[in-house]
Amino acid sequence: MTLKTADLDLAASVADEAPLAVRRRRPRFVARDTRAAWWFIAPAFLLLAFLVAYPFVLSVWFSLSDARVGTSGSFVGLDNFERLFSSSIFLQTLQNSFVFTAAALTAKIVFGMALALLLFRITRFKRLIRGAILLPFIVPTALSTLVWWWMFEPMYSVVNWTLKTLHVVERDIPWLPDPYLAMVVVVLVNVWRGLPFFAITLLAGLVAIPRELYEAAEADGAGPVRRFWHITLPLVTPVLGVVILFSAIFTLSDFNIVYVLTKGGPLNMTHLFATYSFTLGLQGGEIGLGAAVSLFLFPILLAVVFLQLRLMRRAAIYE
Repeated sequence: MTLKTADLDLAASVADEAPLAVRRRRPRFVARDTRAAWWFIAPAFLLLAFLVAYPFVLSVWFSLSDARVGTSGSFVGLDNFERLFSSSIFLQTLQNSFVFTAAALTAKIVFGMALALLLFRITRFKRLIRGAILLPFIVPTALSTLVWWWMFEPMYSVVNWTLKTLHVVERDIPWLPDPYLAMVVVVLVNVWRGLPFFAITLLAGLVAIPRELYEAAEADGAGPVRRFWHITLPLVTPVLGVVILFSAIFTLSDFNIVYVLTKGGPLNMTHLFATYSFTLGLQGGEIGLGAAVSLFLFPILLAVVFLQLRLMRRAAIYE
C-alpha cells in the first residue's frame, strides 16, 4: 500500500508540474491569453475598420452634405432625406423594394422547401444532382443575368419564340418594356439565383432530423402531410429563419440583376435602393443624394435583422 501511495503522489506531482513546463515553453507574447487574443483579432479588426467602418462613416457624411462629383460639399443636415421623401421616384423605389423582396422571398421559401424535400428523397445520382442544383448560385450574377436578358429581350426573345411555337400566344409579349412584366422577370431571375441557397441549406436541416421521429409518427398513423407539419417544419424552422434572414438582406440590396435587366426602368418601376443610389450618385453626379438613398437602406435592414432574430429566439424558447 505504501508503494502504491508513493506512486500516486509522484504521478500527481508530475501532472501538477506539467502545465508549468508547458507555460515556460510558450512564447512570451502568448503568455497571457488576453494579449494573445488581441493579436489574433487584430487583422480582422483592421480589415473591418478599413473596408466596412470607414466607408460607412464616409457615406454618413456624404448623406448629410451636398457633395457632388469633383467637390467635397458642405454640411446640409437632413436636406437630402427631405428631398427624397418629396420625390415620387424615391417613393416608387421604396414600394418596388418591398414588393420585390416580399415576392422573391415568398417564392424562394415555397420552392426552396419543395426542392429540398425532393433532393432529400432522391437516392440515385444524388451527389451529381445536388452539385448541379448549385450552378445558378455559382455562376457570376452579371453573366447569368445577361443570358436571362437575351431570353426576354423583345426582338430575339427565346421565351416568346417558344410560346408562339407552342401556340400559347399569337404575338410577342413585351416582357422587359412593360413595367409590371419587367418586375415579374426581375423577381423570377432573383428567385432562380437564390433558390439553390434555400434548397441546400434546408436540405442540411432535413438530413439532421432523426429518422426515429418519422418512424414513430408513421407507426401512430400520421400521413406525409401531418409528418411535415408536426415534425419537419418545426425542426427546420431555426435553419429556415437563418436562411430567410440572409436572403432578405441580399434581396433587399440587390443590384446586379436589376441593373443588367432593366436599369431600373421602364418608368422607374423596377428601381431598387441600390440601382437608384447608383443612378443618382454616380450617373447623376449627386453623391450626397445617392449616399442618402443607400443609407436609407441601413435602418430597414437593421429592423429586419432585429425582428428576425427576435422571432428565432422566441421560437427557440417555446421549443
